[in-house]
Amino acid sequence: MTRRAQLFAATSLDGYVAGPGGDRSWLFHDADSGYSAFPERIDTVLTDACAYESALALPQWPYAGRKVIVLTPRDDVAIASADTLSTSRPVADVVAELRAREGRAMALVGGSEFVRDCFAAGVIDDVVVSIHPVILGGGTPLVATGTRCIALALVHERRYPSGLVQLVYRVERGAALTRG
Repeated sequence: MTRRAQLFAATSLDGYVAGPGGDRSWLFHDADSGYSAFPERIDTVLTDACAYESALALPQWPYAGRKVIVLTPRDDVAIASADTLSTSRPVADVVAELRAREGRAMALVGGSEFVRDCFAAGVIDDVVVSIHPVILGGGTPLVATGTRCIALALVHERRYPSGLVQLVYRVERGAALTRG
């Protein structure tokens, strides 16, 4: 079975991954956020430099026991563990190499331009989005402007008592968009 590349994102109801000025204080950080099962499904995290540096600033490292690959053209990214490496290789090449190896799913975690680039490279198999019950009114969108239209099929949904809703979509490669 081919390893799947899963985009994992937390957004506001109006589709922002960060509020104005990069504010992420609105994100849930408790057991009722839909995040707890995520690390068990994956063994590798592909991320951009900004998301990696944000994760380093958290009180607890969210990717313990996972290999982390920082995809960035920057050469000033401070790598914090032996399980982390940085590369400027294209995301399509890195994902193809990882798919050729045994392992669990790969998580793609990053900013809107990283997400756009992953969609453009055709590497995303699944989109897992946790929608927080808050409207920010502005900030950083989940996907950067210029992303092509992509058909998705809903495969799972889950509601949490906190009001958070987690949706899992499969990318429909080559599918025409239809309206029902």
